[in-house]
Formats: sequence, structure tokens, C-alpha cells
Amino acid sequence: MRVADVMSTEVECVELGGSLASAVETMLRAGVGSVVVTREGSPAGILTETDALIAAVETDEPLSSIPAARAATSPPETIRPTATVRTAADRMVKLAVKKLLVVDGMELHGIVTMTDLVEHQGTFIKEALRIERGRDGWRG
Repeated sequence: MRVADVMSTEVECVELGGSLASAVETMLRAGVGSVVVTREGSPAGILTETDALIAAVETDEPLSSIPAARAATSPPETIRPTATVRTAADRMVKLAVKKLLVVDGMELHGIVTMTDLVEHQGTFIKEALRIERGRDGWRG
């Protein structure tokens, strides 16, 4: 199974020059836990709810005066849509992240999250069993 099979293609984005307040408003309006920070349409970073909270506490400034880019993780961790789901899971664990931007070159295709992987766990198990059965000739 490929990342393209489980990723979300609806991704909320904010421009690099926007404020943290605007980014948080976008997250709340869309009901998502992160936004992609873009520069001229290309992903430049990712801003999560946790990033926003840390920036608010560390700076003790109004969110409207904090640039979203300052709180975002940049560059963002990425993966290609053709990568396997196993590769995505391994990468998330290795990097200790819950979200990977799905990109091909500089073009944003979507986002894959740990939640996406958990939601599709049953499908992964079925696919693994199918592959194993085909390899061993087992039909049980």
C-alpha cells in the first residue's frame, strides 16, 4: 500500500508572512491540527497545534505579533506519494513526528498522519496476509 492510498489531499495552508493568530484561526475553522506554511505556493514548513502553544508560552506575546514561520518546523519532513505506508510509519518513528507532507519535488500533494496510518491498519494487515499467502502458496 502506498502513501497516496491513505494520505489526505485536503491540506490547509498559510503564507509565510502570516501571523500565528491567523494560522491558529485557520486550524480551528478547518478542524485540523496543523497547517502548511508556504512560500510562493511551495511548502516551507509545517505548523502544529503544539508548535503554536510552545511559541505562545515561550514568547509571551500576542499571537497576532508572532510570525507563523517563526513557530513552524522548517523545513518540513516529507515523503513521496509513491512511498510505501511502511516507509512512512518507519520515518515517523525515526523522526519522532506525527505528520509528513506528501510532496513530489516542490509540489504539495497532501499530508499523511499517524492517525491516517492507524485508521488504515486493518487494510494493511489484510494486504500483508494476501502478500504472504501468495508468497508461500498458502490458501488457508
